[in-house]
Amino acid sequence: MKRRHLIFATPALLGAPALSWAQPAFPAKPIRYIVPVSAGGGSDMVGRTVTERWGNLLKQPFIVDNQAGGGGVIACQTTARATPDGYTLMQGYVATHGTSPATRKLPYDAIKDFTPIGMIGGTPNMLVVNAALPVNNVKEFIAYLKKNPGKVSYGSAGAGSLTHLTMELFKQQVDSFMVHIPYRGIAPAFNDLIGGQTQAMFPGLAAAVPHIRSGRVRPLAVTGLQRHPLFKDVPTLDESGFKGFDAQQWYGVVGPAGMPAPIVKVLNETLATVLRAPDMREKLAIEAIEPTVMTPEKFSEFIRYDIARWTKLAKERGIQLDN
Repeated sequence: MKRRHLIFATPALLGAPALSWAQPAFPAKPIRYIVPVSAGGGSDMVGRTVTERWGNLLKQPFIVDNQAGGGGVIACQTTARATPDGYTLMQGYVATHGTSPATRKLPYDAIKDFTPIGMIGGTPNMLVVNAALPVNNVKEFIAYLKKNPGKVSYGSAGAGSLTHLTMELFKQQVDSFMVHIPYRGIAPAFNDLIGGQTQAMFPGLAAAVPHIRSGRVRPLAVTGLQRHPLFKDVPTLDESGFKGFDAQQWYGVVGPAGMPAPIVKVLNETLATVLRAPDMREKLAIEAIEPTVMTPEKFSEFIRYDIARWTKLAKERGIQLDN
């Protein structure tokens, strides 16, 4: 009997320390951080800026893995298939978890296949026109559209992009027509806007800044409910009569679906600490991004809302890129 009791007791005695060895404090190794664009761009800069400080706080480095291609599809698939242990994260943004799910069929579910960790921040879009266009504000621009039906065209960074959908939202609200000219990225779209081949655009603020300062394009209004500190004299669309008109290029962090709540909590709280650092606002201001702290729950709500609002617009405007 004594020997039998010892046999049954031994696993229990050995199991307690073995359990603690099997569950070291998170993180115990480097974290892979997938950025769904090529290295060197604004989104890449955001990821590297945040993860450098984040890694110092967690005492484990973040290994940035740029996976461009398919408008973020490759990066999203890689992330969704990863082990949900907190060691693979992705920088989701308005395309991967907003406009693309609204306008095309994807090989991933932007809600079900991911665990929201937290928001990083966002930058507004700005309505700009060619400097030669005889308008100085939104009211004059709308009047010009009414007087010149079918003669005004606008560029975008591509069909289904935020620059495309934001202008379609504007067109819907002013009940006017403009020809859409999609480009392969924002740079060629700006080239033609400056050259006069198109007359208007709704780029992200960061992309617009150098062209506004050079005087080659004229800003008329900015999305969001508050004026941007870089252009305090440019009114919001909300001020201009479009109540609640909002669109922003946002960035956040997601992981594979099914991540343990304690790990999500650690990641969210440390990300919030990084974003609240006094100098982080200055660092992200290079891309005109305002740091924004959100709980995982709030970020999840934000993603759902963004997908729903752009899906509604895409259906109303007949924008379905798989057709």
